Amino acid sequence: MNEPSSILWTLVGVVVLVSLATLVLLLTRAPSPWAPALAVVRGTVQLALISLVLSGVIRDPLWIAAALVVMFGVATTTAARRLGTLRTRLLPVALAMSAGIVGALAVVFATGAIAFTPRYVLAIGGIVIGNAMTSATLSGRRFVELVDDRWDDVEGWLALGATPRQSTAELVRRAVHAAMVPSTDQTRTTGLVTLPGAFVGAIFGGVSPIEAGRFQIVVLAAIIAAGAVVATTLTHTLAPVRTRPPQPA
Repeated sequence: MNEPSSILWTLVGVVVLVSLATLVLLLTRAPSPWAPALAVVRGTVQLALISLVLSGVIRDPLWIAAALVVMFGVATTTAARRLGTLRTRLLPVALAMSAGIVGALAVVFATGAIAFTPRYVLAIGGIVIGNAMTSATLSGRRFVELVDDRWDDVEGWLALGATPRQSTAELVRRAVHAAMVPSTDQTRTTGLVTLPGAFVGAIFGGVSPIEAGRFQIVVLAAIIAAGAVVATTLTHTLAPVRTRPPQPA
C-alpha cells in the first residue's frame, strides 16, 4: 500500500472511531460529548507538526532540549489548570514534575540502562513527561476531592490540635495510591493484556523482540518511578490545608 493511500485509510479509520465515540456520548447525554473529537483533531494537527519538526532535528541535542522544554511547559500548564488556577498551582506542579522527571531520567541514563543519545533522550523524555503530567493530575485532583469530601474530619483534626499537614496525612496516602493505580496496572499486565506502544514501535522499527522488551521495561520502570515522586511531592506540597479548597473544574 502506497503512502497516500495508507494516509487516506488512516483518516477514514480515525473518523469512524471518533464518530462512534461521539455518538455514544451524545446518546448517553454525557457532559462535553464533543471534547474527545476535538482532542483527536488537536492531537492529529500537533502530531503532524511535531513529525515535520522532529524529522529535521532528531539528531540535534539543542533542538531536542528545546522540544523537551516545550513538552514540559505544556504538561505542567495542563496539569495545573486541572487542579485550579495557574497562579496557585503552576509552581507546585512544576516542582513536583521536575523532581520526578529529572530523577527518573537521571537513573535511566546514568546507569546505562538506555544509551544516552539524542533520539533516546527525546523518546523516553517525552514518555516520562506525559505520564508525569497524568500522575500530577490524578494525585492532585484526588487529594482536593478527598479533602472536600472529608472536610468535617479535617476540621475535627484541626480542632483537636493537629497541624494542617497531620490533618490530611491519610488523604495524602489515598491520593498517592489512586495516582499510582494506572501505571501499576499497565506494568502488571504488560505482555498479557497490552502491548505498549514503545514495544510495538521498536519492533516495527526493526529491533529484535528481546531488545524491544528491554527498552519497554526500562520505560515502564521510569514511568513508575517518576509517577511516585510526582504524586508524593505534589500531595505533600498541597497537604497543609487550612480552609476548604475549591473544587477543580
